[in-house]
Amino acid sequence: MKSFNLSDQALGAVMMALQKSLMEQSDIVPTLKNMDFVPTEEGLVVSNPPLVKFQSDGMVLFDDVDEEANSLVDDTASE
Repeated sequence: MKSFNLSDQALGAVMMALQKSLMEQSDIVPTLKNMDFVPTEEGLVVSNPPLVKFQSDGMVLFDDVDEEANSLVDDTASE
């Protein structure tokens, strides 16, 4: 039987799932069950890591995919 290790990326994805679960006070099991692990030379990689968005000091932090949100953050930074 072949064994696999988690890559640093996969470990980070699991940690983000834990953070999301703690912030939302929700069950982590469905998030972990929905992760797709792909074997690579570096170890298992998660092809669909969880997306975590949160607020800090009343400011919403966005990922790079959301261009409209980035423009909102850029506009408020110049004030």
